[in-house]
Amino acid sequence: MIRADNIRAVVFDMDGVIFDSERLYRKHWMITGKEYGIPKDKMEYLCDRMAGATRENNEKLMKSHFGDDFDYDSFRMKTMDRMDAEIERDGLELKQGVKELFAYLKEQDYRIALATSTIEDRAKRNLTRAGILEVFDSIVYGGIVPHGKPAPDIYIEACKRLGVRPEEAMGIEDSINGVKSSAAAGLYTVMVIDLIQPTEETEKLAHEIHNSLLEVLEQFQNGHVGRTAGL
Repeated sequence: MIRADNIRAVVFDMDGVIFDSERLYRKHWMITGKEYGIPKDKMEYLCDRMAGATRENNEKLMKSHFGDDFDYDSFRMKTMDRMDAEIERDGLELKQGVKELFAYLKEQDYRIALATSTIEDRAKRNLTRAGILEVFDSIVYGGIVPHGKPAPDIYIEACKRLGVRPEEAMGIEDSINGVKSSAAAGLYTVMVIDLIQPTEETEKLAHEIHNSLLEVLEQFQNGHVGRTAGL
């Protein structure tokens, strides 16, 4: 069991961890998939594997299923335009426990970073609207590093900017791609379940699995972080 005082920093994913936005992504991916005649079960399978990944990786995934002539740009644009319009109209809800965990980490002098596949304009707009942009000591947006999630680059860069070694940081993720990225970078990896249930692979990679950030906060307050099945 690793003591919490070995962890000096926490690196958060954004969509599905901080914001309850993966539901919107999935809702609008599914709508577009239906328009394109993609069967529901196949689209759900693809959504699980697109979550947390970069635009480039998702394009490769879609083309691997539908051929090189699949117009991913149009597919994505229709999806994101609808989703952005809904967020502009209704805003984004924070996930349970976000503010409480942020407050605790700040009070205890942990360094805090964001490692998101979302591009800077969209991410900064949502963070600013929620009033949490200034919480982060460093932010690595989508497109900054050469290889996006599930590659480890974004978490390595986040730790570098925070001035900590990966083994001194905790990565909090909700997606398969995100868990792979954090674990590959060498962070103490925590999966907080959102839409995607843990797989055999993520159960092996994640040090902890929880249902909410409130459970992560409880682990910190108890003075340790250790493997738990928070299912």
